[in-house]
Amino acid sequence: MQATPQSPANGVFDTPQAFGPVSRALHWIMAALLLWQFCSAFSHFFLEDTAVESFFWGGHYLVGFSIFVLALLRGAWGLLNLSRRPPHVAGALGKAAVAGQTLMYVLMIGVPSLALLRAWGGTRGFELLGVQIFAPQTNEIEWTGALAGQFHGELGWVLFAAIAGHIAMAFLHPKFGGENVLPRMGVGS
Repeated sequence: MQATPQSPANGVFDTPQAFGPVSRALHWIMAALLLWQFCSAFSHFFLEDTAVESFFWGGHYLVGFSIFVLALLRGAWGLLNLSRRPPHVAGALGKAAVAGQTLMYVLMIGVPSLALLRAWGGTRGFELLGVQIFAPQTNEIEWTGALAGQFHGELGWVLFAAIAGHIAMAFLHPKFGGENVLPRMGVGS
């Protein structure tokens, strides 16, 4: 049986033709969580003190931590599959794709890391689903809050822009001399 973009012949691993089911599941779960997170940020910024903000913002920490964990897992899975993955196109388009994807991974790990740093240095601590991640500090470690306060939100918006670019380029890729890459991740035919 020959591998097609919709059904890799080797089970769970990626192939040069398409991403495998594990890569696809991680991609789409993270896409859904990132969409939720951006709705959370938008509602917090534009709809403060509304039911919409309350609905989305209530899960901001859980979703952010989930994105952090999944980004680490996805990065490890990607490294494990590095020699099997579909190749990038040659030239400037391929280099831009690598740079954009690298930026997204750095931000998907970095933005929540800043929030975790703030929680570690704060007097409230950090508990998730009843499990204490960080105990509250007796005295706040001010630099942790200042660093996170200065960069967490701004880098979150940079991540949003990078993801918007990623989505746009996935659809525009064929128009710039590349192949249709959407079927590799299970979109289209």
